Amino acid sequence: MMKFYLVDVKDINSNIPRSNFSEADLDNLAEIILESGGIIRPLVLKPTDAENYTVIDGHFEYYAALKAKEKNPRKGEMVNAFVISPKNEDILLKQVAAFREFNYSNTIENITSTGTEKSEIRLEKHELSLIDKQINELRVELAQEKQERQKLYEYIKSLETQIPKQITPLEAFNSLNVLELTFRLRTAGFTDKKSVQVAETIEKVRKKKSFESLKDVIERVTITSGKKQVKGISGDKMVDIIDSWSRLVFK
Repeated sequence: MMKFYLVDVKDINSNIPRSNFSEADLDNLAEIILESGGIIRPLVLKPTDAENYTVIDGHFEYYAALKAKEKNPRKGEMVNAFVISPKNEDILLKQVAAFREFNYSNTIENITSTGTEKSEIRLEKHELSLIDKQINELRVELAQEKQERQKLYEYIKSLETQIPKQITPLEAFNSLNVLELTFRLRTAGFTDKKSVQVAETIEKVRKKKSFESLKDVIERVTITSGKKQVKGISGDKMVDIIDSWSRLVFK
């Protein structure tokens, strides 16, 4: 059977090196042991002779208790321990081994769980990083598209300024020069000679006063035909002008 004792730390040894444990962790537990007045989890010891023991289970606790004794020899002198009886050693060692295996499995499970959580966190961070990258790429694309649209808009506006504006026949009679008027009159069916005559007359007449209407053009534009003055543009010809000029674009 096992018996519960208070054992002096100086009488205990461990076959596991102290270097296997973090000094920071040992120091932290040593402080807790001193504050609480002892270790809550008893060591499992095996007697090596009448006064000395070796640790079977609780090596970390043993070294922490040893650290506590180094810090405060009076408070850290004694530790709680179960001492294995030699005749029950085999069965008790099996129990210790079973507890170790159970604790190891739980530790592995916790580590695996923690590792999985960390992996999930890393995965989430990676996914967020990819999303941020995609958002930034979209922002760049949108900015580029905006610039392209602006360039296209400016190009269209520049083309619009270059597109000749269509003007009405009355505006043409009041603004086009003789050469332009001659060409336009030809498109309406005037002969070359008459086109020049009418165009020159229009330029002379409008210098005195701009035409107020197409009827005004018909009445005021007269040319010499033989010994008499006749209308340079008849009513029917004005209809032809309106029809042909409506299909032309004037600057």
